[in-house]
Amino acid sequence: MTGYSTIASGTSSAGGMANTRRVRGPKMGGGGHASMMSSNINLLNTIIGAGTLAMPAAMSHFGVMLGVLLIIWCGFTSALGLYLQSRCARYLDRGTSSFFALSQITYPNAAVVFDAAIAIKCFGVGVSYMIIIGDLMPGVAEAFGLTSMDLPYLEDRRFWITIFFLIFIIPLSFPKKLDSLKYTSVVALMAIGYLVILVVYHFAADEIPNHRDIRVIRWESPVTVLSSLPVVIFAYTCHQNMFSIVNEIKDNSPGSIVAVITASIGTAASVYILVAITGYLTFGNDIKGNIVGMYPPSVASTIAKAAIVALVTFSIPLQIHPCRASLDAVLRWRPNKSRSASTSQSAAGSQPLLAASASISAPAPVLDSHGAPVVVMSELRFALITSTILVLSYLAALNVSSLDRVLAYVGSTGSTAISFILPGLFYYKISDPDSIYHQRLSKEDDDADFDGGVSESGDEEEGAGDLGASGLLEGSVASLRSTASSAKSAATGRWKWRRKWRWDLEHLETVLLRKMALFLSVYGVCVMFICLGMNAFFR
Repeated sequence: MTGYSTIASGTSSAGGMANTRRVRGPKMGGGGHASMMSSNINLLNTIIGAGTLAMPAAMSHFGVMLGVLLIIWCGFTSALGLYLQSRCARYLDRGTSSFFALSQITYPNAAVVFDAAIAIKCFGVGVSYMIIIGDLMPGVAEAFGLTSMDLPYLEDRRFWITIFFLIFIIPLSFPKKLDSLKYTSVVALMAIGYLVILVVYHFAADEIPNHRDIRVIRWESPVTVLSSLPVVIFAYTCHQNMFSIVNEIKDNSPGSIVAVITASIGTAASVYILVAITGYLTFGNDIKGNIVGMYPPSVASTIAKAAIVALVTFSIPLQIHPCRASLDAVLRWRPNKSRSASTSQSAAGSQPLLAASASISAPAPVLDSHGAPVVVMSELRFALITSTILVLSYLAALNVSSLDRVLAYVGSTGSTAISFILPGLFYYKISDPDSIYHQRLSKEDDDADFDGGVSESGDEEEGAGDLGASGLLEGSVASLRSTASSAKSAATGRWKWRRKWRWDLEHLETVLLRKMALFLSVYGVCVMFICLGMNAFFR
């Protein structure tokens, strides 16, 4: 249900005139307590990650000019997907927004698509983190003098992946609760911040050969551009946590949500452009997928490598956890074509839209991090799914050494589905003018807008009607009606003018947003198949 409600309350005024005033009610459901600053940090930490390391390599294929434009474009499309998610959240009760809840009132069988996309993305991120360990640990070992012991396996990436897999990753992936790893968010931002400083420092301090081939305007080839585009898309993927941001933020007004999206995407885009340009200009077309691994041994580069290794090591279990839950949901999924409307409406929130369902009271189900009802896994099932994910991740990391290649596949599939296809389809469906959810939201929004701009004049007009019923003050009634009508017209004009220039984007028409949502979904499908085909057959 939308967060707007109209409450009719009768009050008495001087002279016995009865006024009826609509007021904007509180959001239904539980309120959030997160500040805008913490919401910005959480969303930004979700965005900036392993994709930063591969951004200079992607820039080498695009060229500087096209690379900057693509980074900005991917940021804009990702922001549009986040904004559509925030608009979808208005159709649900406060604190209950999730892809699962949306799927119950739009595409009941689409929940499996979301879970599959989450599983693919989390699996790919885990593999990319193991590849980073294998790329960086030989350099760290060399800096500490371990390679001088005539042990050649210390320089082998597979050895370090195996060691970290056995000592850290396996033990940390089996506990069912990972609360102790929640503080890695601060470490993650510090590590990325240090990485940015390192890249910029080497660009400013190192002597760059004049004969280095740098692509400024031209690109390498259309195939390499389309193959590398998913790397940039992957770098912006944070949409799996957007509903959590909307649910937990204290001030969930449209302006606050847009501010969080703009600040997070804008900061990430600035970091990506800075790292991509400075890193590419430092190494030219010889740049590899992981820029940190290219710096010569030094105290600064060793600290950066060790910090990123520690970061990704403790982040892998955080990817295994949702991957396991999503994969379990996919395995449990069965098509349900007979789902009733009342069930869908009950899943949308704690307050059904239809009055007939309001009398049904049932305990609220326990939901997981994606908003789906929790289904307890047996110990055997838990162990089998976790072991399967770990073994497949380990084998993939051993046999694939290209970080940007993994990010390209993940960006073509899971990231594209989460960032573009699902947000666009969900909003296009739920905002259908014939939808009962949209009709209810539109009515309550109109009431809220009317009250926000012209409630006083409306009250005067209603009061004048009561006076007219007595037949004693006909002249005063006519005067009051004329004044109220003029005031209402002026206030309505001012309100429309204010809405036209509002920066929170609430003035955008639903028809325009639905077209943009459909475009985003079609764009996502095209990117998925074209880029996946380029990486699979032509690269």
